[in-house]
Formats: sequence, C-alpha cells, structure tokens
Amino acid sequence: MSKESPPPLGEGDPEGVERAAACEASPRQPPSPASLVLPPEGGESPCSTDVYGPEKRSAVMRRVKGAGTTPELALRRLIWGLGGRYRLNRKDLPGKPDIVLPGRRLAIFVHGCFWHGHDCPRGARVPKANRDYWVAKVARNHARDECALEALAAAGWQVEIVWECEMRDAMALAARAAGWLRPSLER
Repeated sequence: MSKESPPPLGEGDPEGVERAAACEASPRQPPSPASLVLPPEGGESPCSTDVYGPEKRSAVMRRVKGAGTTPELALRRLIWGLGGRYRLNRKDLPGKPDIVLPGRRLAIFVHGCFWHGHDCPRGARVPKANRDYWVAKVARNHARDECALEALAAAGWQVEIVWECEMRDAMALAARAAGWLRPSLER
C-alpha cells in the first residue's frame, strides 16, 4: 500500500509547466508574458509553498481544536492527581478559561505557543505563506487574551497561564500546580 507521489512540478499537467516557469523566473528579469499565469481555481498562487490544496488546507484547519487539546488534557490529569477539582470552559467568565477552580477563584488558561504569540521559538515563528494574515490573527488573539485577563483580575479571580512549551518540564509544572492547590494560608 504505497502512495504514488505526485509528478514533479511541471510534469504531467500543462498548467504545472507554466507555474514552474513562474516560480523559477529570475528576480532580476521581469517574467515573460508566457510565464504569467492566473492562479488556478480556488485562488492558490502559482508559487504557493503550501503542500495542500485549498480544500485540504481548509479541512486540516477545521480540525484544530479550541478545547480538549493534548496540553490541556495533560494539565487536567495533573491537577486531578494532586486532588484538585475543577470545572471546564466556564462560559460565564471572561475569556472562557480552560480550567476553573471555583473554590479558589482560580482560572487557568492553557495556551498554544503559536496561536497566542508566546516568546519561545515555536511562538515566534511566523508562517511565510500569508504572513500578514497570521501576524494580524496572532495580534487579535493576544489582544483578546489581555482583555480577558484584565476582566478576570477586576472580578477578583487569580489567573494562571500555562504555555504549551512549559508542558515539557513535568517536574516544574507539577510544582507549580501544587502551589495552586495549597491552602491559601500557606501561599
């Protein structure tokens, strides 16, 4: 059951030859009129770096989850193992925190480094394709996060943010979570 790889760009379809020529045009010379090709249906540019077509890319992006992510599940298991009891995604709180410990008035957000613009290597990476869209998208997410944090703090909630990259250091995360669950007199 081996998958056949698609033919190299330009082989097998006449439009591919023109797209290949458009991508390989020298930056010092303007492209010839023959190499100027309108994008195929679906709006994909001839020099797109995306490995998927628009329909497949759309299907992949639809599968990106907002709740119940792997880092969130790992943190929930950790908190539960330490004896913490929580509620999930409370819609009545600003920002709909991922994990809420109501008795402690603690709201925990589990943020993906890329989606929320963390300053780690994964979060600092900006895709080359459609760069303006992604920069604006992450900026909107960041601004929305800030508003939610301010509103929760104003309502008297303690807010913690756990970044995806912090999940790699299990010992440090366990110590941090244990600190959240200590009685308030010991904090």
